[in-house]
Amino acid sequence: MDALDLARWQFGITTVYHFIFVPLTIGLAPLVAIMQTIWVRTGDEKWLKLTKFFGKLLLINFAIGVATGIVQEFQFGMNWSEYSRFVGDVFGAPLAMEALAAFFVESTFLGLWIFGWDKLPKKIHLACIWAVAVATNLSAYFILAANSWMQHPVGTIFNLETGRAEMVDIGAVLTNNTLLAAFPHTITAAFLTAGTFVAGIGAWWMVRLVRRGEHDKARTYRSAVVMGMVTMLVAGVGLIWSGDWQAKLMFDQQPMKMAAAEALCETQDGAAFSILTIGDLSNSCEGVRHVIEMPGFTSFLATGDFDATIKGVDDLQREYEEQFGFTDEAGNPISYQPNLAVTYWSFRLMIGLAVFSAVLALAALWLTRKGRMTDNVWFARLGVLAIPMPFLASSFGWIFTEMGRQPWVVVPNPNPSGVDGVWLLTAQGVSEVTSVGHVAGSLVAFTALYGVLAVIWYRLMHRYAVEGIAETPDSPTPDQDADAPLSFAY
Repeated sequence: MDALDLARWQFGITTVYHFIFVPLTIGLAPLVAIMQTIWVRTGDEKWLKLTKFFGKLLLINFAIGVATGIVQEFQFGMNWSEYSRFVGDVFGAPLAMEALAAFFVESTFLGLWIFGWDKLPKKIHLACIWAVAVATNLSAYFILAANSWMQHPVGTIFNLETGRAEMVDIGAVLTNNTLLAAFPHTITAAFLTAGTFVAGIGAWWMVRLVRRGEHDKARTYRSAVVMGMVTMLVAGVGLIWSGDWQAKLMFDQQPMKMAAAEALCETQDGAAFSILTIGDLSNSCEGVRHVIEMPGFTSFLATGDFDATIKGVDDLQREYEEQFGFTDEAGNPISYQPNLAVTYWSFRLMIGLAVFSAVLALAALWLTRKGRMTDNVWFARLGVLAIPMPFLASSFGWIFTEMGRQPWVVVPNPNPSGVDGVWLLTAQGVSEVTSVGHVAGSLVAFTALYGVLAVIWYRLMHRYAVEGIAETPDSPTPDQDADAPLSFAY
């Protein structure tokens, strides 16, 4: 493997690993804020207990997310220095905004929230967690602004003298239509993840306590199940709506990505949506056969018309060869097709794994109706099984988004959309001086380090989840007081 392949592997491993923690932080912070708001307004102690219980899990996840996210910035300046030279004027602006206007805010107010339980007035303390929730989602907006520009460059010109892309309109970058579609899709996926997390843990504890006969304690967890269920149902509707919007934009802006997602090799009228495809999903498209499909549905997803014409991978390859003319070292045209197997299956796993959340939400809706609780063991097992599924679905969605745009790191706009002349092949973005040994060594080090962090994260999350809500002793000491600050954090 050369430095380009290793750099891609390193960025892929570190980014996907980091992104595992992102959806839970984005979605859980507002849910914890809602829990605390209900407690402040009603004085119901069960909501205080739920706030502190899920607050602990939020803090663990936040800490590991910060630790794994720091690496990304260093890779831009080292392995991908040519990319940074070309797009740094544009790409760096929203990332700087994210650090100054979002990350610093959430970090500061999170500290106040952790240590301010017995020091700040209730409403001021509540405002701190809401500041964290808002800043976390604002952080996602700025990061998605940078990524959406790579998917669809706007507000930029190409400077022939410097050979760089230069930003001329920050407003266009921050209102990019790709961003406006990607942000609600990402946020609703985060709320689906958090809702599943809350409902899954709540379901396990509720069933366990009901079977013990501890119905009063079980009702606290029933509230968590209901909150998670409502969150999943609302987020699911938003996810479908925003996903449809985003898919239509992708068909327009990145037709090769969406053709690869369907393994649609030949241009078709009324293209079907493939549920199962067999054969060699190599970039040659030979021997690919759709076994199970929904007639006309891909055309409908792309345009709203079941009979619309959708260009296939082979025709798009020929168009790009004529338009761009890039060749390999042997003088042959390069492939403009992403890895069909990765693109095709990541798209389906993104959708399919989210079904577990839908099943959990519907089961919770039925089993908790009219104030009921349940001792059905299968419901507890379903809750535990569903918890990791939206994490995986979100990760596969990210893989699809990034792998589907290959071989581009900055995707060219189809005329007359966006700006012309601003694009960059992934192979052109890698550093010209970083050696194979440097990248391979850091790849091994990061993978080992992240493996250790994964074990620590899982052990901490598992420990505090299975401990459950802390119960206040009859005569608590300062060390035993369940209302004390979240002491595990320090």
